[in-house]
Parts: sequence; structure tokens; C-alpha cells
Amino acid sequence: MAATRSLRPVRIWLLIVALMVAVMVLVGGATRLTESGLSITEWKPVTGTLPPLSREAWEAEFAKYKEIPQYQQINRGMSLDEFKTIFFWEWGHRLLGRVIGFVFLLPLIFFWWRGYLSRSLAPKLAVLFVLGGLQGAVGWWMVASGLVDRVSVAPYRLAVHLTFAFFLFAAIIWVVRSLSPAKGERVPAGVRRGAFAVMIIAFVQVFLGAIVAGLDAGMTFTTWPLMDGHFIPGLDSLTAMEPAWRNLFENPMTSQFVHRMTAYLLLIAAILHAFQARGTAAGKSAIVLAGLVTLQAVLGILTLVHLVPIPLALAHQLGALFVIGHGTGHVWKVSARP
Repeated sequence: MAATRSLRPVRIWLLIVALMVAVMVLVGGATRLTESGLSITEWKPVTGTLPPLSREAWEAEFAKYKEIPQYQQINRGMSLDEFKTIFFWEWGHRLLGRVIGFVFLLPLIFFWWRGYLSRSLAPKLAVLFVLGGLQGAVGWWMVASGLVDRVSVAPYRLAVHLTFAFFLFAAIIWVVRSLSPAKGERVPAGVRRGAFAVMIIAFVQVFLGAIVAGLDAGMTFTTWPLMDGHFIPGLDSLTAMEPAWRNLFENPMTSQFVHRMTAYLLLIAAILHAFQARGTAAGKSAIVLAGLVTLQAVLGILTLVHLVPIPLALAHQLGALFVIGHGTGHVWKVSARP
């Protein structure tokens, strides 16, 4: 295996990739908030790298957009310049994905060729690269859901796409942490289970948040702590759709209510875990995690009551990245053997 000190360039490279993935998530959030995600109606992994370079090319791209329901029902009459604005958000999002692929692949080949990577590390990184490519396909699967019968992407596909991005971000952080020797004492099994529980709830909350975003549910019930005048809305409203499971994905009230309740659960779990971990080697890390979850809850409330302004919405998404990023490192800390 390569010497520990020789892995420093690998750690720096992976941290850069993780940062780029975080930026990708935020750009994706801005693309959704500006309703730009359907402006490019084709998936061209190679030829789509360049934007239209002539007036004729722009007109042709605009003509394709005019054929989808979003233009016909929401943006009819949009000018070419207005189309260019939303086009560049989506194009920038896709371009950043391509850049991340190259930033990952080229150093991976170099480090593998120069012997920096151990037999156990190299396959993990190769799998991450494949998963990154799969994320691009998932992104197109999401976009395709809004090109025929809808004016926006399907919320559950948006949730899969966003949660997958957070998973990739966490996986890179985990690999980075695994390249450094574990320090401190082994923590009790109960603390390890608590850390895993907090992270499982956090990932579920990311998924649920994407459902809320996909339904624009944050625009419908904008008071806190009451929702439509009640802490718990009526069951008839929460289960208005048949079959009942559709309410989670298609009922704005239900999706926001479940997102709120899961936020409370996550906050309670994080605080209890911080108390549970006090006096152990993971105590300070657990306190930081509880603090980040608390801050994220505050950002969520502010985003809601201010009718989801883009800066606050993106800050809320950034807060989720901090929770998942630190939480992943925390889980590794309590799991690794010193």
C-alpha cells in the first residue's frame, strides 16, 4: 500500500471533487428555483457541451422548448432573450456535471498509474466514477418526466436525483476520512447506533425536502408552527388522494407536513445523540452535528415564512450539505477502529 503521507494529494483531490459536487447541488437548486430545468429538451452528453453559437441555433433550440407543456401553459410568449436566461442555468448545471467527471477521471487515472492507490481504494474510486455517470442518467430521467404531460419534473424523480447527489457527496467524504488514521478511543456501540440513526433520518429528510420542492409545497402553507391553522392538519386533508401513498408525492399539504414532522424528529434525535455521546471521543463532533441540525431547522422555518426566496432556499440547501457532510465524517469517526 502507498505510504500514508503519499495519500495527501489524493485527499486534496477528493475534497475538491466533493466541493464541486456541493456546488453542483446548489446550482441544481438554483436551476429548479428559476424553473430552468426543462429549457434543454434533449440529452446530448457530448455535443451538448457547447451552447448554441448562432441566431439560427438559438431559434432551433427555442423551437424545441416551445413544443413542451411548460412553455405552452406557463411561458407562452416568452422572448428569445428570456429563454436564453433559463437555458444558461440548465446548460451551466449540465456543464458542471461534465467538468466534475473530468476532474474525477483524469486524476484517478494518474494516481492509479503512479501507484498512489491501494488495491482496496482503487475499486472504490472506480465505483464512485460509475455512480457519478449514473447520476447524469438519473438527471435526464428526471428531466424527461416534465417534457410530455407535465409542466415540471415529477417530484419523486427530483427526490431520487437530489438524494443520489447527497449520497455521492457523502461517499466521497467517507473515502477521504478513511485515508486518515483513526484517532481517539473506541466509542460505545450505543453511540455508534445513535450516529447511524441520525444520518438515516437526515437522508430521509433530504428526500422529503425534494418532494416538497418538486410540488412547490413551501409556497402553500407558509405559517409556523401551525399549518393551515393546526399543528396537525385534518386527516381528511392529509389523505385526500387515493390510493393513500399518492399523498406523500402529490399532495402539497401532506408532503410539507411529513417534512416538518421529520425535521422535528431529526432535531430531537441529534440533540439526544449529543447527550448520548458526551464524555466519549465523539462528544464534540456530536455537539457540532446537533448544532448544524438546529441551524438547518431555523433556515427551513425562515425559508418557509418568507415564501421561499432564492437566497434563503439555497442557504437551506447548503445547510443540508453541511449536515450530511459533517454527519458522514461523524459516523466514520464513531465507526473506525483507532
